[in-house]
Parts: sequence; C-alpha cells; structure tokens
Amino acid sequence: MTTPREELLPGTRRALLHRVAVAQAEARVPSVVAAVARDGRMVWSGARGSVDGQEPDAGTQYRIGSITKTFTAVLVLRLRDEGLIGLSDPLEKHLPGTGVGEVTVAQLLDHSAGLAAESPAPWWERTPGELRPGLADVLGERPVVHPAGRRHHYSNPGFTLLGSLVEAVRGVPWAEALRREVLEPLSMDRTTPQPVAPAAGGWAVHPWADVMLPERVESLGLMAPAGQLWSTAADLCRFAGFLAEGDEKVLSAASVAELRTPSVAPETGQWDGGYGLGTQLMRHGDRTLVGHTGSLPGFVAGLWASVADGVAAVVLANATSGLASGSVAAELIGIVADAEPRIPAPWKPLPEVDQELLALTGPWYWGTQAVGLKLTADGGLELRPLRGGGRGSSFVPAGDGGWTGLDGYYAGETLRVVRRPDGSVSHLDLGSFVFTRGPYEPGDAVPGGVDSGGWRGLDG
Repeated sequence: MTTPREELLPGTRRALLHRVAVAQAEARVPSVVAAVARDGRMVWSGARGSVDGQEPDAGTQYRIGSITKTFTAVLVLRLRDEGLIGLSDPLEKHLPGTGVGEVTVAQLLDHSAGLAAESPAPWWERTPGELRPGLADVLGERPVVHPAGRRHHYSNPGFTLLGSLVEAVRGVPWAEALRREVLEPLSMDRTTPQPVAPAAGGWAVHPWADVMLPERVESLGLMAPAGQLWSTAADLCRFAGFLAEGDEKVLSAASVAELRTPSVAPETGQWDGGYGLGTQLMRHGDRTLVGHTGSLPGFVAGLWASVADGVAAVVLANATSGLASGSVAAELIGIVADAEPRIPAPWKPLPEVDQELLALTGPWYWGTQAVGLKLTADGGLELRPLRGGGRGSSFVPAGDGGWTGLDGYYAGETLRVVRRPDGSVSHLDLGSFVFTRGPYEPGDAVPGGVDSGGWRGLDG
C-alpha cells in the first residue's frame, strides 16, 4: 500500500542527483552535498566532488552563513513565549546603551529597523571577530541608514544585536543558549559554532581558470549570531521539518508559523519574495517556500521548505561564489513535489460535534455576497466566499465566546454570534460587518435597514 513515508522512486532520485551533478559541474565548485526531506524525514541525499580526497555525505559539515539567523530568531521567539520580552519592546528595555535602542525586537527580526547592512570596515566576514570587541565596533558611527519600520533593509549588525539580547536576558553566551535550547532538543548534534570533522574546507575558485585558493576561516565574535554556524545536510533537514511543523520542546507550531509569516515588503523589484521573523520567503513557480540562504567566504548554503507539499531541500557547497544554492534547493523541492505529490491523510469524520456550531454552518450573506461557514476538523471555523474572489479567513476560539481570525483580511479580527432575546441566532458580527442568513431579508439586522418595498424587477 502506498504511504506518504515511502522512499523516493528511482526516477525521482536520479533526477535529483542529475540536478546536483549539473550544478557542481557548471558552477565549478569543489564539492556539493544536497538532501531532501519529506514530512520531516530525510529521504534522499547526494553529493558530487570531494572533501579531503573523499566524496562528502549528509554528515559532512559546511559553513551555513546566514541560515544562522533563523536559529537566532528561534531563540528570540522562545524568550517572547516565556514572557521575558515582547516583540514590540524597544531594544533599550533589555539591552541598554547601544545607541539604537529605540528600534523594536520585531524590527530587528524582520530587518526593518533601518540599520546598516554591514559593520564598518574592515570586511567583517574576512577578519577576526576580535577586531570588533564591543557593539559600538559592530554598529560604527552611522548605524542607522533608514527610518525604522519603513522598509526592509537586510542587516547583519541587527542580528548581532539580537544575539546580544539573548545573552543579556538568558545570562549565558549565545552559543550556549542555542545548544541547550534548540540544537540538543532537535537532535542536531552536528551543528556547531566551530567545525568538527569531517568538515569541508572553504575555497575560492578562479573565475577564468580551473584553479582554487583556500579561504581563511574566521571566528565572527560578536557577529556570530548573524552567520557563525557549521552544519550538515542531515541536521538541516531536521531543522526544516521543525520550521514546517514546530516542536513543543523548542517552539510551538503557532510560534513557528509567526516566523514564517511575511512581516514587511521586500526591496523594490523583488516581489517574488519577502521576509518573516528571521526567515526568508520565496515564490518558486506556484509554491511558497520558507527558509534561508547563507554565504561566507568559501561557502554557500540554501535551505527551503514547502509546507504545503511537506518537502524540504538543503544544498551546501564549499566555494565562495558560483553556485546559486538557494535556487538549486528550490528546484530539488519542485522535482520531488511534482513527480511524487503529497498523499493526503484519509478523511475521517469528527469523533463528536458541537450541535450549536453545526447549526451555524452553511451559507451566510454579507449584503448580497454569499459566503460559506465551515466547521473544520481541528475544531475551528472557516469563512470563505462561495463564488469568485473575496475575503475569507480561518478562525479559532477566542475563549470569550468569540472567534479570532488567523489569516487573510480578517486576521486578528473577532467573529461573534449575535443572538436575539429568545436565544435564536440573529446574525454574525465580524469586525462590524454583518452576515445574515438571507440577502437583505426583511427584519434582518442589516445596518441602514432594508427597503420596505422588497426585491423588484426592472419595472418595479
């Protein structure tokens, strides 16, 4: 019997290997490792090239650069969930004395704080972190280049500040908090701040000749939360599963969904993507992908997950440039999802049902627009237009008899059932919009009333 957890078909596996082989040959990189996960489990890995004379595998470490930022974001969300910080808190509340303390935690997470993209010279990725011993050295004399909250402007110093925030609130170094709170609970034993063999060395490939130059590996110091980590394809497949489903040992599914939610518009001309809270978002064909890309001298990395398809892909390489790791990872997802579409779980009837909720389901009308109210399997409600486009959302109980919108136009808005004095349902109130059982029926609670002459024809 076919199940969603079966191994990939031989044709799919060959297509994946072919894509990786073409990427390694055309990009001229010393080695590439790639892996695909389905429903949270690694189902394929492949490699081309060599590391220290041997073909690497899914357990070989590579530097992952800015994928580190997503791990830092997870630590920050954990602080929020514990009530230790708020996303709308100014940085100054928890990390005083930076000089940019008016920016909020959320603005740092989604790169809308207006901070500079890089630290002052010398180039931080190619120089020892000891050259920037304090936050003032990371921020420089002109740390703010845009008004806070107005636009997305990617900032490595911003995530340095978030790492320092974690240290200030937790009272332990960023790397220790990460190991204890994220890496160990997710069994990511091969993800570390420093390389642990087997690990690939970083290389620069000459643009006009097939020769290479070794790249120095520098420890980033205070800027480690922006790009320090080393990891493997196998570990990152586990992390991709976490980004799709959450894990109560680390972050709930609801909090992980916040990480994946677009926060600010992307830079002008980049409307095929966006940014959440420490995560990049990208449209690839008709799919929405979440994850992050990364690079440091000698290395490029890409991690994407398609939550709807239950498929994730990781691509790691040890060259400074040449390989579009994020694009290749997105293509690997497409190969699997198109060749072997996700098999849905079997439909099952609800074990029990609230009869009052059941009575609310069916068609309602906002003015003359017909919408359908559906009771979902998880005990929520879903309101969607029955014809054409329009506004719709899913709702969960709010605890006070109302329902809170989760997505779409009504995200955060409250849906309430309004009853008549005799207890019968009069209408639904959704952010002041009235939904009635009929379109402008006499006696309905329609704001402004209903014409007493009723419905009529052209000559009426």
